[in-house]
Amino acid sequence: MINTVLRDADGAERTEGRLPGGTFRLEKRTGPAHGGTDTVRAFIFDLDGTLTDTEKYFQRAWAEAGERSGFELDREKTLALRSLGTPFVDGQLKEWFGEACRPSEIRALTHSIFNSIAAEQGIELKPGAKELLAWLKARGVVIALATAGTTDRAEKQLKETGVRGYFDEVISANMVARGKPAPDTYLHACAVLGVRPEEAVAVEDSPNGVKSAHTAGCRVIMVPDQTEPDGEIGPMLFACAGSLRDIIGLI
Repeated sequence: MINTVLRDADGAERTEGRLPGGTFRLEKRTGPAHGGTDTVRAFIFDLDGTLTDTEKYFQRAWAEAGERSGFELDREKTLALRSLGTPFVDGQLKEWFGEACRPSEIRALTHSIFNSIAAEQGIELKPGAKELLAWLKARGVVIALATAGTTDRAEKQLKETGVRGYFDEVISANMVARGKPAPDTYLHACAVLGVRPEEAVAVEDSPNGVKSAHTAGCRVIMVPDQTEPDGEIGPMLFACAGSLRDIIGLI
């Protein structure tokens, strides 16, 4: 079990914001006064952009799929689609492009393009992924994946990158009624792991993922990938780190 507190550079406890250099300093807490909801029993990781360096592939795939379908998905729009569950993606596409848009066809094309890019360029872990997973596993922390994608793709990527053995559970959006940014995926992950949300730390790279984990009641460490946290997301964060490797030094 890991007990942590967020401290500013001067040592004062804080609940939000970033320290110079892009990371928070998390100090270990000990003693009976720091039990209960301060105890971390589980880490739950997002996949694309957090654990694997694949969000950049999705950004390209969405843009190309939009162009082939006759709709412009510029960077602002593709970023807004990060980690969205299928119902939310479909609703967003309809809002942008109206009834002429066929979300299921654009989604299918996006995944086809993603698969082609991944096959050509390969899938790599984000820096420090294996080190952090091994560090957590050695300390008895249960580990789950909570992805906006499908179970099959998640399992494939975890096996291809050699980290499947670190995960106790793989939770995907197709297991719940609503994907991210709704809290369902993280609530289900906590239930399967047998922990309360406040006992879990979620590691995310995108605003929609952060919203999902925060709404579920998890503490969220953001490792930004495509964008930095803004004024809306910052207050939701327990911590923000420059890389997965940095988390080891914080806890």
